[in-house]
Amino acid sequence: MLGALGMLVTEEPIEFHPLFQATNKDIGPAIRHLDEVRAVSPYFFELLALIIGALEFNRALTGWTAPDDVLSKNAALKPDYFPGDVGFDPLGLAPKDPEEFYALHTKELQNGRLAMLGWAGMVAQELVNGKEIFVNLGLAEDRFDPSKLPVQF
Repeated sequence: MLGALGMLVTEEPIEFHPLFQATNKDIGPAIRHLDEVRAVSPYFFELLALIIGALEFNRALTGWTAPDDVLSKNAALKPDYFPGDVGFDPLGLAPKDPEEFYALHTKELQNGRLAMLGWAGMVAQELVNGKEIFVNLGLAEDRFDPSKLPVQF
């Protein structure tokens, strides 16, 4: 959901870039912004992969039975574990009723899937012609010069 929003706010005419300065240059469509992140911080993606790996490892330890015990217990998931629920609810917004929690969980998954489809459509549009979304809609001027990108393809 944030990815779809990020595609829109980082392009013409809004151009809000929380990760790097873009006031002195136009880095073009949002699909090319990761090239700028790599140029500014070369090890960003490796560090991000390690953080995501650590979080996923913690989730696996929280919800899954140890591999040695799977056959003896005849279950891969721990009995009190709901897939995706790792107990992170700092504001206490999750419903206490299991049926209501399941319904909210399902709505959240469906909303996330819809946002991913929207994001994929925006990426596909930018890959087809290399123009920003608002430029294609006629709401912004096309000022992008691909020769000024930090990474050339």
